[in-house]
Amino acid sequence: MEPAVKRPTASLQPVRGTHDLLPADAARHRRVVEAAREVAMRYGYREMATPIFEFSEVFRRSLGDTSDVVTKEMYSFTDKGGEEITLRPEGTAGVARAVVSNGLAQELPVKFFYAGPMFRYERPQKGRLRQFHQIGIELIGVAQPLADIEVIACGAAILRELGVLDRTQLEINTLGDPESRQAYRRVLVEYLSAFRDRLSEDSRTRLERNPLRILDSKDEGDRRIISDAPLYSDHLTPAARDFFAAVTGGLDALGIRYVVDPRLVRGLDYYGHTAFEFTAQELGAQKTVMAGGRYDGLVEEMGGPPTPGIGWAGGIERIAMLIAEPPAPPRAIAIVPIGSALEAQALVVADRLRRAGYAVELGYSGNLGKRLKRANKLNARVAVILGEDELARGAAIIRDLDTGAQEEAPLPSIEERLARFR
Repeated sequence: MEPAVKRPTASLQPVRGTHDLLPADAARHRRVVEAAREVAMRYGYREMATPIFEFSEVFRRSLGDTSDVVTKEMYSFTDKGGEEITLRPEGTAGVARAVVSNGLAQELPVKFFYAGPMFRYERPQKGRLRQFHQIGIELIGVAQPLADIEVIACGAAILRELGVLDRTQLEINTLGDPESRQAYRRVLVEYLSAFRDRLSEDSRTRLERNPLRILDSKDEGDRRIISDAPLYSDHLTPAARDFFAAVTGGLDALGIRYVVDPRLVRGLDYYGHTAFEFTAQELGAQKTVMAGGRYDGLVEEMGGPPTPGIGWAGGIERIAMLIAEPPAPPRAIAIVPIGSALEAQALVVADRLRRAGYAVELGYSGNLGKRLKRANKLNARVAVILGEDELARGAAIIRDLDTGAQEEAPLPSIEERLARFR
């Protein structure tokens, strides 16, 4: 076997479909997550986190063997113990697994908020990466339409808090109850079978195993066929119609605008009733910023008891594209010792100020001029200059870097004297 070729360090780049979150991007991400966490807490959702990787079967059960995610996009591998492992492509499956494996089915209802990275092998483009990040909520254990209304309202409230709700559109549909699904599946298969030879290869496979997934197809030929397919809404039972009417009525009462999209579906059998997406046309092809629905059979699919559930996930990268520039961090206080002999004292003063809640930058080397130049480059608000004569008097010089004004201040009360610069 030929030895592996070692690439020169200079050529190393991020893996395709990933990127570095440098401070400006990280600030936008943090703004999305912090706003979502705060709003979710108002709705009673507690934060939790699942492992970044799970046994592959967790996602096969939740996403289906015929889904694009399972067949084409999952990052799966066999670990050193021979276990088949997958980096999580979405969050709901892990949460449902956690409910079962931690015995939480005895504590229903449970309400969770999560945030973190997900992984899918897709063609990278704007708003779609191979490592991406999501926020999400899951409400498990409530079968009534009130849960659907609350989950959607929480998503709308997060987008409102971030100042982007008015730039999105809520699209909603009903998948009905199991009886509705069975009735619709029959007429859909009958319709699509007449076009079997014109369907894409993936859709021909799904026609036998999961025909509703064909409605999600992105193939142009499939899309033309689907455009004339029977509508799900024409095959709902009276109970399913009443459930959807209760959901839309609740949204009306809250003043949440929506558009009913009869083509919006979820393909797996344990999805039912409400499906929804918040979309932003300005994002182009990758316009969905938040998507969710009811999954009353998922916990049972994971080995738990029959348990209703509903939730959504939002793409942090996509939401971050829409929000305003986050506020700049507090301007720092620069500690500037005159000469290396005073650097130990500078460390002590910096530590005191940081303990008092100030952001502090410490000049690491150079004379007074170089350190002050660095302080200005860092956009520091004020410099605390430590010189031998001042320290002998138990004092330091405070220089306002915006105006150039300076004054001597006693070191024992330096925290209070800097309060006006917070």
